[in-house]
Amino acid sequence: MSSQPSLQVRRLRPDAVVPRYMTELAAGMDLTAALDDVIILAPGARAAISTGLSFAIPAGYEGQVRPRSGLARDRGVTVLNAPGTIDADYRGEVQVLLVNLGQDPARIEPGQRIAQLVIAKVEQLEVQELAAGAELSATGRAAGGFGSTGS
Repeated sequence: MSSQPSLQVRRLRPDAVVPRYMTELAAGMDLTAALDDVIILAPGARAAISTGLSFAIPAGYEGQVRPRSGLARDRGVTVLNAPGTIDADYRGEVQVLLVNLGQDPARIEPGQRIAQLVIAKVEQLEVQELAAGAELSATGRAAGGFGSTGS
């Protein structure tokens, strides 16, 4: 018996496609659209696309929903909140929030691969609020934000 954690998958409709790794060293698994009809995403439009699946992700892990590079390159369609997070205690249907950043309408078809699912380890940390006036530990970067480390 393997000690490797497993991802439990439940189909919520018979045409839902259970994700799988397409190559031996793939980091992600494809998520596919579970739709009754084609959805047309106008330029600038967004839509929550059903996968027809729910997951039981093991404690200490999360599911990261990421764009598919080919869909982004070829049509300008990407995941709006990338990476989207599926928490280990979520048991509802997974939907993918797609946005069309391209100049032409994009067709999302039943069974089409729409996103990648990457399972990643996470840790919860103890949150410690500092007393009023207390300083965080110093670093060389300090409060330098966007672009502060160079272009």
